[in-house]
Amino acid sequence: MPEPFKNLFNAQIISGMGDHFLNAWPDFDRDRFVRAATNNLEMLELKARSEQITQALRKYLPEDYSHAGEIMLSSLTPEDGSDLSNIPVNTKGISGWAVMPMAHYVGLWGMHDFRLSMMLLKEMTIRSSSEFGIRFFLIEKQKETLTVLMEWTNHNNEHVRRLVSEGSRPRLPWAMRLSAFMENPEHILPLLEALKDDPSEYVRRSVANNLNDIAKDHPDRVAGIAEKWLRAASKNRQRLVRHACRTLIKQGHPATLKALGYGPAKVKLEALNLKTPTVNFGDALVFEMALSSEATEDQALIIDYIIHHKKANGRTTPKVFKWKVLTLSAGSTHRAKKKHPFKQITTRVYYPGLHKIEIVVNGAVQEGGAEFELEIKGAQNESQ
Repeated sequence: MPEPFKNLFNAQIISGMGDHFLNAWPDFDRDRFVRAATNNLEMLELKARSEQITQALRKYLPEDYSHAGEIMLSSLTPEDGSDLSNIPVNTKGISGWAVMPMAHYVGLWGMHDFRLSMMLLKEMTIRSSSEFGIRFFLIEKQKETLTVLMEWTNHNNEHVRRLVSEGSRPRLPWAMRLSAFMENPEHILPLLEALKDDPSEYVRRSVANNLNDIAKDHPDRVAGIAEKWLRAASKNRQRLVRHACRTLIKQGHPATLKALGYGPAKVKLEALNLKTPTVNFGDALVFEMALSSEATEDQALIIDYIIHHKKANGRTTPKVFKWKVLTLSAGSTHRAKKKHPFKQITTRVYYPGLHKIEIVVNGAVQEGGAEFELEIKGAQNESQ
């Protein structure tokens, strides 16, 4: 069984942090810091563990922010040109996930010393990520922070460049939302423009995720960006745009599909056959389809399918699943088979009863959906 994600913060990591703070500042009360940071640790999830470490830092580092900043900076793993983000706390210094509560400390208590805080977040992100800490400054000091982020788009370290796009995501998971950018993304679009052809896939994927966030509030704006960026686009930029538009593609957003080269599909769902009309939980729904062209020329198609899941209240809710991208020749028929597993996952609770599947082509639901029964034996669903 895989190690719980929350154990990225454990007593050993916290003890190692205390060692490095003590090395940087002989008056640091290492033992009390460790006791405070590890208090009831097993009862806490990952984010709560990080917040508890942050509060312990606040209590046992010097009250003077510049002094506390010097200690944290001296405690970081020395930069040697290698990727330090996946290296845990070791004898050389602090890096990896242990940086997260330190960046949070900077965000909470470093607003009055902007220059020092930006330097600390830059150095911390090289060893992990400061995407949570930088958001405090984007809220309180938007103009000044955006100026710094634009400068960082040219930084030689990919983690610093990624901080620009990831830290400014309006809907970054686990983080407080940037409501100003949700309402008006114009201030962050120049940052994404500057990074759209970044040499690092790590950075480009972050740019795509930022655009996907924006698409949830401004779909037409992102469709326009997609159309613009796809002109004479490299393969890397094409992949970026497609990933950025994934939510809009699933929604069948017409302007987005048009920008990507997918017009209204001239097709007919000739057959949708369920090989498993009754699915036992833990097994898979197996289905086949036949899709015929009604066009006089070849068509670029995005084929997805929707599962309408039964909920506790008896209603169903749809979930779109990606399937395939293909070119359908004029007058031809495409046949395909798919297995969709029904197994225990952390992001969904399944309920027994009647479900439904539908085929979606270029954002349009095709006529001819099919129903199937999901059976859940015993208490395996209740254990989720």
